[in-house]
Formats: sequence, C-alpha cells, structure tokens
Amino acid sequence: MNINNRTFQNSGQCVWLHDISRQLLINGLLKSCISDFSVTGLTTSPTTFEKAISDDSEYDEAIRKLVVCDYAGEGLFFELALEDLALAADMFRPIFDASGGVDGWVSLAISPLLANDTTNTIKAATQLHARASLRNLFISIPGTPAGIAAIEQCIFDGIPINVTLLFSSAHYVAAANAYLRGLERRLEAGLDLRIESVASVFVSRWDQAVKEEISPQFHNRLGIATAMQTYKAYRDFLASERWQAVFVAGARPQRLLWVIAGNNDSVESDTLYLEALAANDTIIAIPETALIAYGERSKFVAILPADGGFSETVIEEFRREGVDDYALATSLQREGVAAFTKSWLALMLRIREKCS
Repeated sequence: MNINNRTFQNSGQCVWLHDISRQLLINGLLKSCISDFSVTGLTTSPTTFEKAISDDSEYDEAIRKLVVCDYAGEGLFFELALEDLALAADMFRPIFDASGGVDGWVSLAISPLLANDTTNTIKAATQLHARASLRNLFISIPGTPAGIAAIEQCIFDGIPINVTLLFSSAHYVAAANAYLRGLERRLEAGLDLRIESVASVFVSRWDQAVKEEISPQFHNRLGIATAMQTYKAYRDFLASERWQAVFVAGARPQRLLWVIAGNNDSVESDTLYLEALAANDTIIAIPETALIAYGERSKFVAILPADGGFSETVIEEFRREGVDDYALATSLQREGVAAFTKSWLALMLRIREKCS
C-alpha cells in the first residue's frame, strides 16, 4: 500500500516517521514503512523513547548487557538509543547517499534537562555527535532562547542539527537565523557550508491547548493557520538577501519539518493535519498509526500557498475569541520542554527498574 505520491512527492514534501521501538527495527516494520509508504527519515524524542523502552521487552536483554559493562542512567540510555538509531540510519543510508545528504536522516535529542543551559547543550551535542559517528544523524536541540545560542555554535562546529520544539513563525525565524549565523561564520572561516539542519514545528498542540476555550467551529483550525503563517516566513527567509548569499556560496536550506506528535482526539485528527500541510521543500513527521491511516485514505490535497493564504484572517478570528497567540507560543514551548522533561525522568526511572 503506497501513500499517494501526488500528495507528497509531487508537492516536494518528504514523509518521515516520528516513532521508535526495537520491534520497529528488528521485525521489518521500518523497512516496510520505507518501501510501502515512501518514508525517507525518522525523528525521535524523549517521549517516543520513554514509551518504547517501557513497552518493548526487546530492550531488556540489551539493558542487562549494558549493566554488566557498568553503564547506568543517561549513559545507558544513549547506548540503547544509538544502537537503535545506528540500525535505522543504515536502513536510510541508501536514501541519504542518493539524495546527496539532503534526505535519509535519523534524529536523537540531547537531555531536555539542558533546555535552558547553552554551554552544556553545546557540550552534550558535541559529545553525542562524536560518540555516534553516524553521517546521517541529526542532534536535536530545543529552540529555546538558550538552545538558539547553542545551535549557532553547533552549526559553526559542523554538527547537523534538528531544531525542535518550535511552535510559531517567530520561533522558526529565530532558529533559521541561528542556522544562518553559524553558516556565515563558517563562510568567513573558509569552511564547508554543507551542514544540514531541519526546523521542527509542532502543529497539533495548538489545537489541543485551546480546545476548551473556543467554540466548536474553531476546533482544529489554529494549528493549521499557524503552520501556514510559518510556511510564509520560511519562503520569505529563503528569498532574503542574507540567505541567498550563503546559498550561492554552497549552503543548503534548513528544511521546515512539521511534527504531528499524535492528537488526543483520534488518528482521524492526525490525518487532518496531513491533508492540510502538503508544502514544497518541507518534511512531515508522523506516528506509525497516522501513517497507516493516511495510506488507507491517500486523499489528494492542495499545496500550502507561499504567501500564507488565509492564515492571518483565521488567527485574527482566534484573537477575537480571546486567544493570545504570541503568549500561547511561548507557553507551548515551555510546556513542550516540561513534557519532554517528564518523559525523560520517567525514562530514567524505567531504566533503573529494568537494571535491578
């Protein structure tokens, strides 16, 4: 069963999986996603790993072996995660090679406990990148104010970065400028500009956040409108003189990645975002359940307009409903960090339990 190529490949959009488990890797499920659903990359988060290690008994033997080798806590987790992502990276390597390094990536986050610590974020990203030694691995750093400063330095240092936990056009622009500043510094230093990056914008959480505060006719509209607004900012950024200067010198765009992290309403709601967010030169990352559900429907949709379409009109309607989108974006990012931190602490606890 193949996803309708008119929607994704013809729109210039790639489909990545936002999921992880050892079962996915060893039982052929990821290979099926690649062959049957045209999946070309994979993202993970503390939440996806917390669920995987809690639910998948395949990790138990690996944990016992690492305990014997004196691994514990975060060190043990990153060994497990890198075992998984090395397998996934190998499956995506043909896509990575065929695309010249544009596609075929996997992604691993540093500890969310560092979200407000620039110095230690740089240190952790540098160490994890060196430890992994995988050409097609992104290190994920949250786009918090402290993270943005770290991202610029990591790009300058040649580390491929997935900027995560972005929620608005302003968040995206901050991430894009950090990427650009890192590249400009590399250009000045005479270094290679082909350092890949993606900017991951979380869409569905907007609608979850305001659902109880707004009239039913406004449900599941704010996330899409905010994404459209962000896509306009993305196209405007790529057309800017500063970006064009590094692009002509050999840099490649930091692609926009929509994250559909799972909607509490239903899988049906996830497919709503899939149908709405087809856009040139973007990626959409979705859970396996939404991937299968959409593959069964394979509905053709329109491509997002580069000028933002009706997004400003919709956002103005929400403002009249009492939604402060600027404040909400900040709140959503803080809540995202808190949610990742909660998953991280639960993950560390579950690993300790499995070690005993």
